[in-house]
Amino acid sequence: MKVEKGYLYTKDHEWVKVDGDIAEIGVCDYAQNNLGDIVYVDLPDEDDEVEVEEEIASVESVKAAAEVMSPVSGTVVEVNEELDDDPALLNKAPYEAWICKIEMSDKSELDNLMSDAEYEEFVKEA
Repeated sequence: MKVEKGYLYTKDHEWVKVDGDIAEIGVCDYAQNNLGDIVYVDLPDEDDEVEVEEEIASVESVKAAAEVMSPVSGTVVEVNEELDDDPALLNKAPYEAWICKIEMSDKSELDNLMSDAEYEEFVKEA
């Protein structure tokens, strides 16, 4: 299982890559591996207002469906439309295939997320 260095992580296995006020959100390698072959992604809409720990997307695989929860509050400024045509990108490259980008309204929420080292320990115990 791969954990990308320099990213932040949630206990629900989402990753966050921060660039200024923008948080890029995706699902971790651990999550996609447990889900199996991903066949559909229900993306949020641009300009959606989201709250921390609110569902922003859902991912369906041959085995199960999973909610993607927002690790931050803010406004969705971009969605990865490539996932409409090829949802399996989340399996092939989980740390490159982001789901959406959120302009954060409260950057202090990032303090509640795990570092890559903390996340590695978290999944070892899972």
